Amino acid sequence: MQLVFIHGAMNDHTVWTAQSRYFAERGHQVLAIDLPAHCDDGAAPLSSVAAMADWLLARLDAADIKQAALIGHSMGSLIALEAAARAPQRITHLAILGSSYPMKVADALLDTARNDEAKAIDMVTKWSHSRGYANTEPLRQLMLRLAGKQLLHTDLAACNAYDNGAAAATQVRCPALFIYGANDVMTPPAPPFITNAQSITLASGHALMTEQADAVNEALANFIGSR
Repeated sequence: MQLVFIHGAMNDHTVWTAQSRYFAERGHQVLAIDLPAHCDDGAAPLSSVAAMADWLLARLDAADIKQAALIGHSMGSLIALEAAARAPQRITHLAILGSSYPMKVADALLDTARNDEAKAIDMVTKWSHSRGYANTEPLRQLMLRLAGKQLLHTDLAACNAYDNGAAAATQVRCPALFIYGANDVMTPPAPPFITNAQSITLASGHALMTEQADAVNEALANFIGSR
């Protein structure tokens, strides 16, 4: 099965390292993408979830991927949702991690991301992990590597402005799984916004893929039918 992993705001493909390795070792085709400007590609960041979803589907076309399971985290979950709604025949499974709809961002964080990116990175790093979780520095360093392009503000504003989630959810035709973090203060657990979706809540903050890597792997493996 082809799996496509979609990162969140001011992240890159490396947040999915544990999942990419786990599923590649089990015979899956794995693509963990970097959205434009989230790597050293010199590209400008895309400013809306709709534009990111269009880019994702074009990326699948370029890789000659006819069908895929989409796994998205936070902003990436909205991109996966929108892509699944736009091309339902292409998406076999939809896994949504650390998500909510609407995904409103506090004005204070948006303003800080615009005016003091380093401080906003510290805020997001703190809020992305459970209280007392020790290994927070890798996420902070990842975000600092991407700093200087107003990327965090652009990404957060795209999440805040996305208003097609309810309509998109009605267009999803594949099985859907929501994975929540019980300690997530950025997108707290809530009933899934896709009808008949499965859900699971883990002892984690927002950065589930690293904080609870093994549990996320197991949940995804159960969902897509491969251990």
